[in-house]
Amino acid sequence: MTAAAVPAGAMSRTQQMLLGPLVPTLLRLAAPNIMGLFAMTLVIGYDGFILGRLGADALAGVALVLPLSMLMLQMSAGGIGGATTAAVARAIGAGQPGEANRLAQHALVVAAVAAALFTLALVGGGSFIYAAMGGRGAPLGQALAYSNVIFGGALLVWLTNVLSGVVRGAGNMLLPSLVLLGMALVHLVLCPLLVFGAGAWPGLGVAGAAASTLTVNALASAVLTAHLLRPAGTVRLGSAPWALRKEPLRALLRVGIPASFSPVISNASIAIATALAGSYGTVALAGYGVAARLEYILVPIAFGFGTALTAMVATNIGAGQPERALRVTWTGAGVVFAITGAIGLAAALAPALWMNLFTPDAAVRSFGGLYLNIVGGCYGLFGLGLALFFASQGAGRMAWPLTASMARLVVVGLGGWACVHGFHAPAAAFFFVVAASFAAYALTLAAAIRLGGWTR
Repeated sequence: MTAAAVPAGAMSRTQQMLLGPLVPTLLRLAAPNIMGLFAMTLVIGYDGFILGRLGADALAGVALVLPLSMLMLQMSAGGIGGATTAAVARAIGAGQPGEANRLAQHALVVAAVAAALFTLALVGGGSFIYAAMGGRGAPLGQALAYSNVIFGGALLVWLTNVLSGVVRGAGNMLLPSLVLLGMALVHLVLCPLLVFGAGAWPGLGVAGAAASTLTVNALASAVLTAHLLRPAGTVRLGSAPWALRKEPLRALLRVGIPASFSPVISNASIAIATALAGSYGTVALAGYGVAARLEYILVPIAFGFGTALTAMVATNIGAGQPERALRVTWTGAGVVFAITGAIGLAAALAPALWMNLFTPDAAVRSFGGLYLNIVGGCYGLFGLGLALFFASQGAGRMAWPLTASMARLVVVGLGGWACVHGFHAPAAAFFFVVAASFAAYALTLAAAIRLGGWTR
């Protein structure tokens, strides 16, 4: 790569990814991501607090929509958004800024099509889908009020996440994270205003929370678009004619489609584990649910490092440095393993520190504590697997991450069913199966990469 290939400001970021010390560079790239993602994680909890003041029907209705809205978020940010980061970073690493511009343009086309599919499916068929999920009466009405707004404006969510992917691919992790923080701050003020109203205006109810989400995404998209239209930018959306071409689409979808299936498989694993935990009774289900929430704290850590890994691995692959890309992968995965493993070990040794935050019920605490005693020790492997998933995105090799996700699904599905319904084993045995599913996911992917899965 030559100095003429990339503007000077970006050259510093790109050169650091290509030549800089691994751990400091990873930490510098990951820190803003983690900060922004934690802010958005808190927003999810804040929405639950606000909507809870509307009553049980509102909470139940939004609970029906949440899995699908989270799926859209995961597919747009981690699936297509991650594929966009990888493709743009590879082009920049190869010294092809023009190709990076074309990839960014095509990523927006993919975002528009994907958003349209979500809108058609969930605005057009939401009543049937939520009824099939158990929605009836007032909760179904609340679900539709929220869903029709959030999925009616799905394009804004997709644009925010794909534009963020473009900016991250150019090596700028700070701006998307600042945008996430800004979104969270505006939402904290706007959401209750739109939900409850002000003065004589009664507000929009549950639809207000969705409208607030779309408003902050519209603002975020505007900021990111303005950044990408700057003449001096590394990636410039307006610098090339807008014409659809097969090669950029193939480069994006070859990684983006399988990466988008991964959250579907992961959510299926979670749904199966939740259903099986419920077989032990309401108290066990409540304990499992509270304990498993700790995994949502681990995800921003893994995602924050993961997006940095995607960019660093892709940039080095594009620059013809596969050996450094592998060193980046194992270094980053090791850091994530250490952090998530330390959190998991603390939870396993002192589960009351977590459980006591959420419930005073001794029986619920006991079941949740048992889960953390057993599964907490495998949280490092959970983080390791997620880190290797993002690194594989950067390498453009998604077959093994999908295989690893399927391994997790098979272990928790078949193993869990055999444990609960076949052998009627106690809850502790089922929790060991959940722990084994995390191990299967991480070790399958780690072994594949170690044995040359990226080069075959």
